[in-house]
Amino acid sequence: MKTKFTLVAAFMLAGTAMPAFAEGVVTIYSADGLHDGEPSWFGNQFAAFTKATGIKVQYVEAGSSGVVDRLSKEKSNTQADVLVTLPPFMQKAAADGLLEAYKPAGDDKIDARDKDAGGLYQAMVNNYPNFIYNASVLKKAPATYDDLLDPKFKQKIQYSTPGQAGDGTALMLQAFHAFGDKEKGLDYLKKLQVNNLGPSASTGKLTALVNKGELYVANGDMQMNMAQSADNPNIKIFFPTGPDGKKTAFALPYYIALVKGAPDSDNGKKLIDFLLSEPAQKEVSSVAQGFPVRTDVKPDDENFKKLNAMLEGVEIWSPDWNKVLGTLKEDVAAYNKAISSN
Repeated sequence: MKTKFTLVAAFMLAGTAMPAFAEGVVTIYSADGLHDGEPSWFGNQFAAFTKATGIKVQYVEAGSSGVVDRLSKEKSNTQADVLVTLPPFMQKAAADGLLEAYKPAGDDKIDARDKDAGGLYQAMVNNYPNFIYNASVLKKAPATYDDLLDPKFKQKIQYSTPGQAGDGTALMLQAFHAFGDKEKGLDYLKKLQVNNLGPSASTGKLTALVNKGELYVANGDMQMNMAQSADNPNIKIFFPTGPDGKKTAFALPYYIALVKGAPDSDNGKKLIDFLLSEPAQKEVSSVAQGFPVRTDVKPDDENFKKLNAMLEGVEIWSPDWNKVLGTLKEDVAAYNKAISSN
């Protein structure tokens, strides 16, 4: 995921004059993906939020780990009001005491499995990690994980770095699951390293490289890759099968949370309520090309149908994110040792 921070004032996106009563600002630190595409879901929602409330939105974007790292560094002088990031980095923010419990409006419409029991964070957009390939170079998607070890992919595969990027961490976890345990998963990633172009802190930037044919295959996630596909027509999503012949994936949601010690906590709560509201959630599939989290939102748009069709035949499993966080440092160290021993 991206490491470059960007600032967007949402009132500029709204294209309308600020109301005379407008006061305040809300700052959101977010992992990338939801501001991709034109229009983007974040762009639309920030504009609507500013129009409805007069509150300006400052948007700061980085990798899943990067936004949490920045929040931690600013702990004595907190700058953000709202945090959006992927697991296990939201769980890390919670464990590090960076979040404030908040029960948003509509909380009863979000399943218990999609939120922290203590109210520190809620899922906002559901998503799944995947791979992408260049369909103009390859006649078909690589069918299995072992197919990615083919010498024709040497220096033509790249994936974002586990421990830094949410999608990269997801790829490592998926390897553990697909191959049955951590040892076998690390052995596979060691073999894959022969074809890997090198580390990348950004998942998002890999899409353009695949589209241009500089890479043949990269990792990604459904929401981001679908949002990027209009500008990158050569990319296609695929799920390789593991040694057991199964295609598997797991939910990788964008979580949202109120930051502890937020400078504009009330505005942060308003933004969280707005992004989890029924009208905003109704646009998750049609605009963001992700899955809404509210149980009372039942999309029937073409994007939603397309996303579900992509998951046909894919077995969904569920990581224990607290356990993942508990061993993440150790697992990333084992990963780095494995890929450096070629």
